[in-house]
Amino acid sequence: MKFFIDQHGCAKNQTDGELIAGFLMERGYEFTLNADEADFILVNSCGFIQSAKKESIDAVCNIKQAYPKAKLVLTGCLAERYADQLIEQMPELDGVFGNGDLSKIADFMDGVKKKRGAETFPQKGVCGGERPVIFNFPGSAFVKITEGCSNHCSFCAIPLIRGELRSRKEAEILREIKQLVKDGVYEINLIGQDLAAYGTDTKTSLAALLKKITEIPGDFIVRPLYIHPDHFTDDIIEAIKAGQGRLLPYFDIPFQSGDDGIILAMNRTGSYKEYVALVKKIRRNLPGAVLRTTFLTGFPGESDEAADNTARFLQEIQPDWSGCFPYSREEDTPAYSMKGRVPAKTAKARASRLEELQAAITAEHLQRYVGKELDILVEEIVTGGETAETSENSEEGLAIGRAWFQAPEVDGSVVIRYDLDDPAAAKDLKPGAVATVKVLASTGVDLDSRLIKISRKKNEKNERKFIF
Repeated sequence: MKFFIDQHGCAKNQTDGELIAGFLMERGYEFTLNADEADFILVNSCGFIQSAKKESIDAVCNIKQAYPKAKLVLTGCLAERYADQLIEQMPELDGVFGNGDLSKIADFMDGVKKKRGAETFPQKGVCGGERPVIFNFPGSAFVKITEGCSNHCSFCAIPLIRGELRSRKEAEILREIKQLVKDGVYEINLIGQDLAAYGTDTKTSLAALLKKITEIPGDFIVRPLYIHPDHFTDDIIEAIKAGQGRLLPYFDIPFQSGDDGIILAMNRTGSYKEYVALVKKIRRNLPGAVLRTTFLTGFPGESDEAADNTARFLQEIQPDWSGCFPYSREEDTPAYSMKGRVPAKTAKARASRLEELQAAITAEHLQRYVGKELDILVEEIVTGGETAETSENSEEGLAIGRAWFQAPEVDGSVVIRYDLDDPAAAKDLKPGAVATVKVLASTGVDLDSRLIKISRKKNEKNERKFIF
């Protein structure tokens, strides 16, 4: 039986999709990139906010219409949260499978062959397993180190969907990273709902884990993602400082607001002043550090003054990157019943304002790299190579990749220009290779560069399948 996965949602849900593929392949199911030939199509859904829910529901309807003969199974966060309702109300679905114990997916699929059904399992531990399929560009992978969240921010449904915090066993994390590195993965991105909470339930810490990761032999870099500002500790800075060259000074800290009243209403303990001090501390200890953050606009009770405070906060901390999202009212969260709801139009306008401020800051920060040499993880060959979309009528080759200060999918990219008659580039410039370039200019959120050399060839022996 062949299966196809339609992937939605965040990096954490992506790793779940990769695990699902691994468990099914262990059972003898065959992974396919062609939905036309699939016996099963799995929609790995997101259920975090309303727009993501709609995207997943629309995907179910569109896929059923396009591939009526395939069995259609919904997995992921939306499936976990609304399993019984969805199987009852959506005849398009043959099965709904939650994300509590992914190792049960093959048994569930075997049952769906005979009868429609929905099944969820208790949220316990952190599911691990083989990931022969990676939904990333070659050379990059996500590694989940925690599951669930115990922060209970008043706007967030994650604890309702994925349960309370559970830290993955340190030995299991290290073993997975070792294998990924052995398979030729260059960029390891550590993920979890709050990396700073890692180990609080097992008497260890993120800093201790980072130190052990630096001791793994091999040529690779590590980017920690999503660290809650209220739980950020000095030993995280010290660990990254000690592990520079391996641990990237990239800090993904979702401040959400710069107004003290709104921060408190979000069930967070920090303040404008404390968050500014945290950013200054990071940059004082790591002068080259890069900061990414997130802002939520239109939270209940957010006045014009509160919105102005957030804009002022953004300008003061000068993040390299930020995402801005209008508040989504999620049932069963504390914020759902809060008074002072902000019109959607106002929330969107406030998000746009922050985005405009951030665009100017990012453009200014990128200027620091112009004229410098950078190592770039190559993701796509646009013209000139075997994997290029087209190479006709092109005077130069073009490739796209990312520098260390650009996280996958959320930050900008680097355009790599190279001579089509360069034999080394023709042979070794491939997705998954690392290229040394000289930055020529910045263009908005991206950089333009010229290839100097291939500093790390793609590992052709890697048996994992990268899907991009």
